[in-house]
Amino acid sequence: MFIIKHKKIFISISIVLVLLSIASLFIFGLRIGIDFNGGALTEVAYKNSRPIQSDLDTAFKSLDLGSVLIQPTGELGYIVKSLDLNEAQHILLLKTLSQDGKSPLEEKNFNSIGPSVGRELTRKAIIAIVLVSLGIILFIAFAFRKVSKPVSSWKYGLMAVVSLLHDVMIPIGLFTLLSHFYGAEADTLFVVAALTILGLSVSDTIVIFDRIRENLKNKTGASFSETVGKSLDQSYMRSIFTSLTVIIVLLSLFFFGPESTKYFALMLTAGMFFGTYSSIFLASPLLVLVEEWQKK
Repeated sequence: MFIIKHKKIFISISIVLVLLSIASLFIFGLRIGIDFNGGALTEVAYKNSRPIQSDLDTAFKSLDLGSVLIQPTGELGYIVKSLDLNEAQHILLLKTLSQDGKSPLEEKNFNSIGPSVGRELTRKAIIAIVLVSLGIILFIAFAFRKVSKPVSSWKYGLMAVVSLLHDVMIPIGLFTLLSHFYGAEADTLFVVAALTILGLSVSDTIVIFDRIRENLKNKTGASFSETVGKSLDQSYMRSIFTSLTVIIVLLSLFFFGPESTKYFALMLTAGMFFGTYSSIFLASPLLVLVEEWQKK
Protein backbone atom coordinates (compact mmCIF):
# COMPACT_ATOMS: atom_id res chain seq x y z
CA MET A 1 0.00 0.00 0.00
CA PHE A 2 3.04 2.31 0.31
CA ILE A 3 3.12 2.82 -3.46
CA ILE A 4 -0.56 3.66 -3.73
CA LYS A 5 -0.42 5.92 -0.66
CA HIS A 6 2.35 7.99 -2.25
CA LYS A 7 1.18 7.56 -5.83
CA LYS A 8 1.27 11.29 -6.65
CA ILE A 9 4.97 11.45 -5.78
CA PHE A 10 5.84 8.55 -8.08
CA ILE A 11 3.64 9.87 -10.90
CA SER A 12 5.26 13.30 -10.52
CA ILE A 13 8.74 11.76 -10.81
CA SER A 14 7.69 10.13 -14.09
CA ILE A 15 6.22 13.39 -15.42
CA VAL A 16 9.44 15.28 -14.60
CA LEU A 17 11.63 12.63 -16.29
CA VAL A 18 9.46 12.63 -19.42
CA LEU A 19 9.48 16.45 -19.60
CA LEU A 20 13.27 16.48 -19.22
CA SER A 21 13.55 13.89 -22.01
CA ILE A 22 11.32 15.97 -24.31
CA ALA A 23 13.36 19.09 -23.49
CA SER A 24 16.57 17.20 -24.26
CA LEU A 25 15.10 16.06 -27.58
CA PHE A 26 14.27 19.63 -28.57
CA ILE A 27 17.53 21.13 -27.31
CA PHE A 28 20.01 18.54 -28.55
CA GLY A 29 18.01 16.63 -31.16
CA LEU A 30 18.88 13.21 -32.54
CA ARG A 31 21.76 12.55 -34.87
CA ILE A 32 19.99 10.61 -37.63
CA GLY A 33 22.02 7.77 -39.15
CA ILE A 34 22.44 6.89 -42.80
CA ASP A 35 19.74 4.23 -42.47
CA PHE A 36 17.23 7.11 -42.54
CA ASN A 37 19.12 9.98 -44.17
CA GLY A 38 20.89 7.95 -46.81
CA GLY A 39 24.66 7.80 -47.21
CA ALA A 40 27.55 5.35 -47.25
CA LEU A 41 28.82 2.81 -44.74
CA THR A 42 32.38 1.56 -45.02
CA GLU A 43 33.95 -1.13 -42.84
CA VAL A 44 37.71 -1.64 -42.85
CA ALA A 45 40.12 -3.90 -40.98
CA TYR A 46 43.79 -2.99 -40.53
CA LYS A 47 46.47 -5.59 -41.14
CA ASN A 48 48.83 -4.43 -38.39
CA SER A 49 47.68 -1.83 -35.87
CA ARG A 50 44.69 0.48 -35.94
CA PRO A 51 45.41 4.24 -36.18
CA ILE A 52 44.26 6.49 -33.37
CA GLN A 53 40.68 7.60 -34.00
CA SER A 54 41.37 11.26 -33.15
CA ASP A 55 44.08 11.37 -35.85
CA LEU A 56 41.62 10.11 -38.45
CA ASP A 57 38.96 12.59 -37.27
CA THR A 58 41.43 15.43 -37.75
CA ALA A 59 42.39 14.17 -41.21
CA PHE A 60 38.76 13.98 -42.37
CA LYS A 61 38.00 17.52 -41.19
CA SER A 62 40.37 18.88 -43.83
CA LEU A 63 38.61 16.97 -46.63
CA ASP A 64 35.45 17.83 -48.56
CA LEU A 65 33.52 14.72 -47.55
CA GLY A 66 30.94 16.29 -45.25
CA SER A 67 30.16 14.73 -41.88
CA VAL A 68 32.16 11.53 -41.27
CA LEU A 69 31.51 9.37 -38.20
CA ILE A 70 34.14 6.78 -37.24
CA GLN A 71 33.30 3.94 -34.84
CA PRO A 72 35.77 1.23 -33.70
CA THR A 73 34.80 -2.37 -34.36
CA GLY A 74 36.70 -5.42 -33.18
CA GLU A 75 40.39 -5.01 -32.37
CA LEU A 76 41.65 -3.75 -35.72
CA GLY A 77 38.67 -2.28 -37.52
CA TYR A 78 36.61 0.85 -38.03
CA ILE A 79 33.08 1.43 -39.30
CA VAL A 80 32.85 4.74 -41.15
CA LYS A 81 29.50 6.44 -41.82
CA SER A 82 29.44 9.30 -44.28
CA LEU A 83 27.39 11.06 -46.92
CA ASP A 84 26.85 9.23 -50.19
CA LEU A 85 30.20 8.88 -51.99
CA ASN A 86 31.14 8.76 -55.65
CA GLU A 87 34.03 6.59 -56.79
CA ALA A 88 36.65 9.33 -56.39
CA GLN A 89 35.44 10.18 -52.88
CA HIS A 90 35.36 6.49 -51.97
CA ILE A 91 39.01 6.13 -52.99
CA LEU A 92 39.90 9.29 -51.05
CA LEU A 93 38.13 7.90 -47.97
CA LEU A 94 40.13 4.67 -48.08
CA LYS A 95 43.36 6.58 -48.72
CA THR A 96 42.71 8.75 -45.66
CA LEU A 97 41.86 5.74 -43.52
CA SER A 98 45.10 4.07 -44.53
CA GLN A 99 47.00 7.29 -43.75
CA ASP A 100 48.36 7.43 -47.30
CA GLY A 101 49.40 3.79 -47.18
CA LYS A 102 51.19 3.92 -43.83
CA SER A 103 48.51 1.73 -42.22
CA PRO A 104 47.61 -1.09 -44.65
CA LEU A 105 43.97 -2.08 -44.50
CA GLU A 106 41.36 -4.30 -46.11
CA GLU A 107 37.91 -3.02 -47.03
CA LYS A 108 35.48 -5.52 -45.53
CA ASN A 109 32.23 -3.90 -46.59
CA PHE A 110 30.88 -0.88 -48.49
CA ASN A 111 27.17 -0.07 -48.72
CA SER A 112 25.41 2.91 -50.21
CA ILE A 113 21.87 3.76 -49.05
CA GLY A 114 19.80 6.26 -51.01
CA PRO A 115 17.62 8.88 -49.27
CA SER A 116 14.45 7.29 -50.71
CA VAL A 117 15.28 4.08 -48.81
CA GLY A 118 15.81 6.16 -45.67
CA ARG A 119 12.41 7.83 -46.02
CA GLU A 120 10.75 4.44 -46.50
CA LEU A 121 12.43 3.10 -43.35
CA THR A 122 11.26 6.16 -41.39
CA ARG A 123 7.68 5.68 -42.57
CA LYS A 124 7.70 1.99 -41.69
CA ALA A 125 9.23 2.66 -38.27
CA ILE A 126 6.49 5.16 -37.39
CA ILE A 127 3.76 2.80 -38.65
CA ALA A 128 5.25 -0.08 -36.64
CA ILE A 129 5.25 1.92 -33.38
CA VAL A 130 1.67 3.18 -33.92
CA LEU A 131 0.36 -0.31 -34.76
CA VAL A 132 2.10 -1.85 -31.75
CA SER A 133 0.52 0.76 -29.45
CA LEU A 134 -2.96 0.21 -30.93
CA GLY A 135 -2.53 -3.55 -30.72
CA ILE A 136 -1.63 -3.30 -27.03
CA ILE A 137 -4.74 -1.23 -26.24
CA LEU A 138 -7.03 -3.63 -28.11
CA PHE A 139 -5.42 -6.73 -26.59
CA ILE A 140 -5.64 -5.47 -23.00
CA ALA A 141 -9.20 -4.17 -23.53
CA PHE A 142 -10.20 -7.64 -24.77
CA ALA A 143 -8.31 -9.54 -22.07
CA PHE A 144 -9.84 -7.39 -19.32
CA ARG A 145 -13.33 -7.21 -20.86
CA LYS A 146 -14.89 -8.99 -17.84
CA VAL A 147 -13.37 -6.46 -15.45
CA SER A 148 -15.36 -3.32 -16.15
CA LYS A 149 -15.87 -2.07 -12.59
CA PRO A 150 -14.87 0.26 -11.14
CA VAL A 151 -12.51 1.06 -14.09
CA SER A 152 -13.46 0.23 -17.69
CA SER A 153 -11.36 -2.42 -19.43
CA TRP A 154 -10.18 -0.08 -22.21
CA LYS A 155 -8.71 2.25 -19.58
CA TYR A 156 -6.35 -0.53 -18.52
CA GLY A 157 -5.07 -0.54 -22.11
CA LEU A 158 -4.83 3.25 -22.16
CA MET A 159 -2.84 3.34 -18.91
CA ALA A 160 -0.53 0.64 -20.30
CA VAL A 161 0.17 2.75 -23.41
CA VAL A 162 0.76 5.86 -21.27
CA SER A 163 3.33 3.82 -19.34
CA LEU A 164 4.88 2.59 -22.57
CA LEU A 165 5.27 6.15 -23.86
CA HIS A 166 7.05 6.90 -20.57
CA ASP A 167 9.26 3.81 -21.01
CA VAL A 168 10.29 4.79 -24.56
CA MET A 169 10.51 8.56 -24.11
CA ILE A 170 13.04 8.49 -21.26
CA PRO A 171 15.55 6.22 -23.09
CA ILE A 172 15.15 8.44 -26.18
CA GLY A 173 15.97 11.44 -23.98
CA LEU A 174 19.09 9.64 -22.73
CA PHE A 175 19.98 8.76 -26.32
CA THR A 176 19.85 12.45 -27.32
CA LEU A 177 22.60 13.09 -24.77
CA LEU A 178 24.66 10.22 -26.19
CA SER A 179 23.99 11.61 -29.66
CA HIS A 180 25.08 15.11 -28.70
CA PHE A 181 28.15 14.28 -26.60
CA TYR A 182 29.34 10.98 -28.11
CA GLY A 183 28.02 11.06 -31.68
CA ALA A 184 25.56 8.16 -31.31
CA GLU A 185 23.27 7.88 -34.34
CA ALA A 186 19.63 6.83 -34.52
CA ASP A 187 19.59 3.94 -36.98
CA THR A 188 17.54 0.76 -37.49
CA LEU A 189 18.93 -0.66 -34.23
CA PHE A 190 17.49 2.41 -32.49
CA VAL A 191 14.02 1.54 -33.84
CA VAL A 192 14.49 -2.13 -32.89
CA ALA A 193 15.43 -1.04 -29.36
CA ALA A 194 12.30 1.15 -29.10
CA LEU A 195 10.03 -1.68 -30.27
CA THR A 196 11.76 -4.17 -27.96
CA ILE A 197 11.24 -1.83 -25.00
CA LEU A 198 7.53 -1.67 -25.87
CA GLY A 199 7.28 -5.47 -25.86
CA LEU A 200 9.31 -6.06 -22.71
CA SER A 201 7.69 -3.27 -20.69
CA VAL A 202 4.11 -4.18 -21.49
CA SER A 203 4.65 -7.76 -20.32
CA ASP A 204 5.48 -6.53 -16.79
CA THR A 205 2.49 -4.20 -16.78
CA ILE A 206 0.12 -6.95 -17.92
CA VAL A 207 1.35 -9.29 -15.17
CA ILE A 208 0.48 -6.71 -12.51
CA PHE A 209 -2.84 -5.81 -14.19
CA ASP A 210 -3.69 -9.51 -14.31
CA ARG A 211 -3.08 -9.77 -10.58
CA ILE A 212 -5.41 -6.79 -10.07
CA ARG A 213 -8.04 -8.52 -12.20
CA GLU A 214 -7.84 -11.73 -10.15
CA ASN A 215 -8.04 -9.85 -6.86
CA LEU A 216 -11.05 -7.87 -8.09
CA LYS A 217 -12.82 -11.14 -8.95
CA ASN A 218 -11.96 -12.56 -5.53
CA LYS A 219 -12.99 -9.26 -3.89
CA THR A 220 -9.63 -8.88 -2.17
CA GLY A 221 -9.60 -5.50 -0.47
CA ALA A 222 -12.34 -3.20 0.75
CA SER A 223 -11.73 -0.62 -1.99
CA PHE A 224 -10.19 -0.45 -5.45
CA SER A 225 -7.08 1.33 -4.18
CA GLU A 226 -6.59 -1.33 -1.50
CA THR A 227 -7.00 -4.10 -4.08
CA VAL A 228 -4.40 -2.48 -6.36
CA GLY A 229 -2.05 -1.99 -3.40
CA LYS A 230 -2.28 -5.65 -2.39
CA SER A 231 -1.80 -6.72 -6.02
CA LEU A 232 1.41 -4.70 -6.19
CA ASP A 233 2.63 -6.20 -2.92
CA GLN A 234 2.08 -9.67 -4.39
CA SER A 235 3.84 -9.08 -7.72
CA TYR A 236 6.40 -6.27 -7.60
CA MET A 237 9.32 -8.46 -6.47
CA ARG A 238 8.69 -10.84 -9.38
CA SER A 239 8.82 -7.91 -11.82
CA ILE A 240 12.03 -6.56 -10.31
CA PHE A 241 13.89 -9.89 -10.33
CA THR A 242 12.73 -10.72 -13.87
CA SER A 243 13.93 -7.34 -15.13
CA LEU A 244 17.23 -7.67 -13.28
CA THR A 245 18.07 -10.89 -15.10
CA VAL A 246 17.50 -9.16 -18.45
CA ILE A 247 19.46 -6.06 -17.39
CA ILE A 248 22.45 -8.21 -16.35
CA VAL A 249 22.52 -9.78 -19.82
CA LEU A 250 22.21 -6.36 -21.50
CA LEU A 251 25.03 -4.92 -19.39
CA SER A 252 27.20 -7.88 -20.38
CA LEU A 253 26.43 -7.06 -24.02
CA PHE A 254 27.32 -3.41 -23.38
CA PHE A 255 30.67 -4.11 -21.69
CA PHE A 256 31.80 -7.17 -23.64
CA GLY A 257 29.80 -7.04 -26.88
CA PRO A 258 30.80 -5.48 -30.22
CA GLU A 259 31.10 -1.71 -30.52
CA SER A 260 28.22 -1.53 -32.98
CA THR A 261 25.67 -2.77 -30.40
CA LYS A 262 26.81 -0.78 -27.34
CA TYR A 263 24.27 2.03 -27.70
CA PHE A 264 21.58 -0.53 -28.52
CA ALA A 265 22.33 -2.42 -25.30
CA LEU A 266 22.48 0.79 -23.27
CA MET A 267 19.11 2.00 -24.59
CA LEU A 268 17.52 -1.39 -23.85
CA THR A 269 18.97 -1.35 -20.33
CA ALA A 270 17.45 2.09 -19.68
CA GLY A 271 14.15 0.88 -21.20
CA MET A 272 14.06 -2.18 -18.93
CA PHE A 273 14.85 -0.11 -15.83
CA PHE A 274 12.23 2.55 -16.47
CA GLY A 275 9.80 -0.06 -17.79
CA THR A 276 9.95 -1.87 -14.47
CA TYR A 277 9.56 1.44 -12.66
CA SER A 278 6.47 2.36 -14.69
CA SER A 279 4.85 -1.06 -14.25
CA ILE A 280 5.06 -0.74 -10.48
CA PHE A 281 5.04 2.99 -9.75
CA LEU A 282 3.10 4.47 -12.68
CA ALA A 283 0.59 2.21 -14.48
CA SER A 284 -1.22 0.86 -11.40
CA PRO A 285 -1.22 4.17 -9.48
CA LEU A 286 -2.69 5.80 -12.60
CA LEU A 287 -5.57 3.31 -12.48
CA VAL A 288 -6.28 4.32 -8.89
CA LEU A 289 -6.09 7.99 -9.87
CA VAL A 290 -8.59 7.39 -12.70
CA GLU A 291 -10.94 5.59 -10.30
CA GLU A 292 -10.73 8.50 -7.84
CA TRP A 293 -11.51 11.04 -10.58
CA GLN A 294 -14.54 8.99 -11.61
CA LYS A 295 -15.96 9.35 -8.10
CA LYS A 296 -15.83 13.15 -8.23
